[in-house]
Amino acid sequence: MKAAPVSHFVLFASIVVAGCGADLATKSWIFDKLGPPGGQTWWICGNFVGLQTSLNPGALFGIGPGQVWLFSGLSIVAAVGILYWLFFAGGARDRWLTIALAAVMAGILGNLYDRLGFGSPDGQQAVRDWILLQYHDWRWPNFNIADSLLVCGAGMIAYGAIMHPADSPQSHACIARQDG
Repeated sequence: MKAAPVSHFVLFASIVVAGCGADLATKSWIFDKLGPPGGQTWWICGNFVGLQTSLNPGALFGIGPGQVWLFSGLSIVAAVGILYWLFFAGGARDRWLTIALAAVMAGILGNLYDRLGFGSPDGQQAVRDWILLQYHDWRWPNFNIADSLLVCGAGMIAYGAIMHPADSPQSHACIARQDG
């Protein structure tokens, strides 16, 4: 098995640091400017896109509130799984998969930081969300950059799996592809 290029390890680390850093910096900035949840909303594009602070004590869409240790544990297991997939199972040989998993890892770490109480106001164990999307009476739950990174990374993984199935004779599947 051919080893992954060092540039892919650097790429992975760079995306994780930049993504997690952007997530944590924007959360801190928005919460400093707008205050705790229930405060003001800054509208950027009409009444469609705005900035509004909220705390999510659960997971996706607020499910499982109060299950901090369960979701923290799952985050840690996922992070370890990503590291194993990339660096021990050979996934880092593929640039696309490296980028996708780096985005997922950055999202995991950004939200885990909050979930463990390091970023939330008064040490609350909840994820800080601040991006608001709504259309008339319909409103999407607030989210953050970490959530966006998780969704984009998962989408990239799904796209790679669908567009380049591993069983194809001309496979360019995530793990089978040998690009530099």
